[in-house]
Amino acid sequence: MGGITNLQSAGNQPTLILPHQVTGAAPGTVQMRIKTSQISGDRLSQTKSMVLQDPDLPPRPISRHRRNQSQHNVGEAVETPVVLNGEYLNKAKISEGGKKLRKNWTSTWVVLDTDKLLFYKDRKQEALTNLKPGCSPDGMDLCGAVAEWTTEKSSRKNVLQITTSSGSEFLLQADNYHTISKWHDAIKRTADYLSKGAAGKASDKPGIRRANSTEYLPRHGLPSKTLSLPRPAPESLCTKEPKPEHRRSLMFKSSKLTYSMSDSADKNGVKNRLKKFITRRPSMKTLQEKGIIKDRVFGCPLLALCEREGTTVPNFVRQCVEAVEKRGLEADGIYRVSGNLATIQKLRFLVDQEVEFNLDDSQWEDIHVVTGALKMFFRELPEPLFPFPFFELFVEAIKTKECKQKVQVMKELVLQLPKPNQDTMRVLFKHLQTILTCSQKNLMSTQGISIVFGPTLMWPELDCGNMAVNMVYQNQIVEFILIESPEIFGLQKK
Repeated sequence: MGGITNLQSAGNQPTLILPHQVTGAAPGTVQMRIKTSQISGDRLSQTKSMVLQDPDLPPRPISRHRRNQSQHNVGEAVETPVVLNGEYLNKAKISEGGKKLRKNWTSTWVVLDTDKLLFYKDRKQEALTNLKPGCSPDGMDLCGAVAEWTTEKSSRKNVLQITTSSGSEFLLQADNYHTISKWHDAIKRTADYLSKGAAGKASDKPGIRRANSTEYLPRHGLPSKTLSLPRPAPESLCTKEPKPEHRRSLMFKSSKLTYSMSDSADKNGVKNRLKKFITRRPSMKTLQEKGIIKDRVFGCPLLALCEREGTTVPNFVRQCVEAVEKRGLEADGIYRVSGNLATIQKLRFLVDQEVEFNLDDSQWEDIHVVTGALKMFFRELPEPLFPFPFFELFVEAIKTKECKQKVQVMKELVLQLPKPNQDTMRVLFKHLQTILTCSQKNLMSTQGISIVFGPTLMWPELDCGNMAVNMVYQNQIVEFILIESPEIFGLQKK
């Protein structure tokens, strides 16, 4: 610097002034004053600072931006965080970890700490939390958070949306704009401060994730250079162990790609083994002869059941009728009240397995279990007690206006039924007549019994007509036969 001398010249030549001649100049700084004169009488001067670097230090890159370095330094300044005391705000959590949640507004006591936003149910909870250190309130970490105004997430006014680095989204709202604006500025200031403080560690942390998305966004306010990570070498990619979720996805993809002929061969082998098993499977007749599969009672055709038992009335029907007449004639709502379904199914299982049972046993103490099993027996017949070909005939007969002619037609139709159907019908209607003799105690009438047994004893083979109309005819037919059963079945002779 000692070799530098004062150079003064007229016109547009620069003037070099030594540092000791400038008051307050920093060491190593040379100020060069450029004088220009474009018009007579106008004198403009500009002062530029030239910083002389230490020759031992590496040269610093020169910024080509129009603004000088001092302006950049001012723009990068970050204000210190603000701490706000508690205040009641309306809060709603609409997303957590990228998964949307149902929006539910609640009035919450909100406190802004140096690095967190704390939520309390009320003001008292904050006082209790301060007294008990073990109690921690709900809150959110503001490092990497983004605070912005929103009008799309809610129809309310003055809504502030806060998105955390983990992908959770919160809404804060206040009726007073001045109040929520104060919180907006304070939260934004704290988040920017924390983000600037964590700029050095930003390379290890993920960015902010959108709701319902795996896409990461750059942090708000972070310099661009912190987001550009160095590209790893190929060796590091090979040696780096993938995360569990990536491993699972790769396994899933590889399982799809490695599908080969061996897999189809295994499937064909399973099919072949199943075919061999089915072809070698014994027939139903063979299993019945060996006693492995026994003939059922429930769901068995009435003719086949009576032929197997050697009777014209199934044994189970006779046992149920005898048990009801023995201890159920005075039961309130007999045949109308339902019994326990589990117990009814247990009785059905014993009957189908041809296991000896006694309806007078204590486990069948509820008479409604017996009546329920009897009704289930008639409902599960493949063909009802009134056979399908006779359904329309009975419907036409019930439409007859003259009573005596109607009784005669009904009697002729009953006599045309197969012997098992005819005898079983006679036993059942005689039993129902006995039920009606105790109607004052069991509170059952002909109409009540017909409503129960109408759809149980007869139904059309094809439900092509009106179900409601068919049900009316079913009830009327059973009620008429029940009333005229002494004449139709010749019960008066007994």
